[in-house]
Amino acid sequence: MSQVIDIVSLYPKDMNIYGDSGNVLTIQRRLALYGYEPRVHAYNQGDAWPEHVDMILGGGGQDTGQKKIIDDFFKRADLLRSLAAGGTPMLMICGLYQLFGEYFETVDGSRLDGIGVIGAYTVGQEVRMIGNLTEHSADFGDIIGYENHSGQTFLREGVQPLGTVDADSTGNNGEDHTEGARVNNVIGTYMHGSLLPKNPAIADFLIRTAAERRYGSFDPAAAGQTEAQRAELDRINTIASNARRVAMSRPR
Repeated sequence: MSQVIDIVSLYPKDMNIYGDSGNVLTIQRRLALYGYEPRVHAYNQGDAWPEHVDMILGGGGQDTGQKKIIDDFFKRADLLRSLAAGGTPMLMICGLYQLFGEYFETVDGSRLDGIGVIGAYTVGQEVRMIGNLTEHSADFGDIIGYENHSGQTFLREGVQPLGTVDADSTGNNGEDHTEGARVNNVIGTYMHGSLLPKNPAIADFLIRTAAERRYGSFDPAAAGQTEAQRAELDRINTIASNARRVAMSRPR
């Protein structure tokens, strides 16, 4: 009997920019190569919530996208907070990273509340932080991506960043050299690119956590992984390693 992992792709119609859908494809492909059966649920506003959720992936979007989803997002706020507190692995990129925080205050002073999963707040600014970026993480090594955001995000005291950046005017806010955040098994980040194809360590953290929570362990052999699947995973990891090296050499 196959071991299913249920993945929610959160608001893919409106929160999917700069290649963020590639994160869903990467999780789907790697799960299959580990021997699991990935089941992706595309959840858009007004849809029925899936019966079982092992992982949630959300992307970025323009301001118009955030406005389209916000009413439905708040209807699901208690559920999302409960899943996050319970340890469900999640990856939230850019716009949804901001909405998982406390609030976003725009340049004109209007305020868009978040759901408070991540102890952070965001303030709009006129200048965008945009370009290739490498950040450093104790848990995942160097993380490679591409940031494009005008909001400055500040973490509350005690909130762990995903990583640190070397240069000023990059990362969460351009000032404190942090990027992203981690709370329980929730990761928030400004890294587009998309993130997971070039950072298999993060993809595997999400996969391992989801499998352990559902089945008690992460065990590709028990899930039915074949030699051919293992070889294909090794090939993909080599491609990712080469892509990382190229991306790190690019100018900002």
